[in-house]
Amino acid sequence: MPSEKFTYIESTAVPLNIENVDTDQIIPARFLKATTREGFGENLFRDWRYDRNNQPKADFVLNDNKYKGTILVAGKNFGSGSSREHAAWAVHDYGFKVVVSSFFADIFKNNALNNGVLPVQVSAEFLDLIFGEIEKNNKTIVIVDLEKQEIILKESGKKENFEINSYKKECLLNGYDDIDYLLNLKDKIAAFEESK
Repeated sequence: MPSEKFTYIESTAVPLNIENVDTDQIIPARFLKATTREGFGENLFRDWRYDRNNQPKADFVLNDNKYKGTILVAGKNFGSGSSREHAAWAVHDYGFKVVVSSFFADIFKNNALNNGVLPVQVSAEFLDLIFGEIEKNNKTIVIVDLEKQEIILKESGKKENFEINSYKKECLLNGYDDIDYLLNLKDKIAAFEESK
């Protein structure tokens, strides 16, 4: 999925302090019929956001107007369960560019990276620190610097480094999908072929 270039995000964050969020909670199976990536955001966390009468649940964080931003801060073990790529589509379509957690399921992590969402894995201690700062001040600014591989709490300056596959990092920095990446190399490939 071609996406915009991702280098640096500075945003308030939405705290989802729930552990073991699986892909069926991210996007329930009944919404998987569509074949394009658009429209999944409206059903992100559908069963947590809405009651049986389709009314928003006031106590769910995505329905709380004091929390906004392009960064979702989630509890440990985010994206477990089935391998549905739709979970990453829903997160992206809702408007999140970053998901922060202390642990991600590998398949969700790869699906997110393939769809322009950066999963930032931090230590349990740093995750607790982020949740604590947001609880004290819902306008807490979180900075994610992909080039430096740092996540920073702007007000306190506290930060932590995160890991990312170098290939996926290059793709995100340049807005490439896998095909774009190969097309970017076509001159080098051609030069290599001619040198034989």
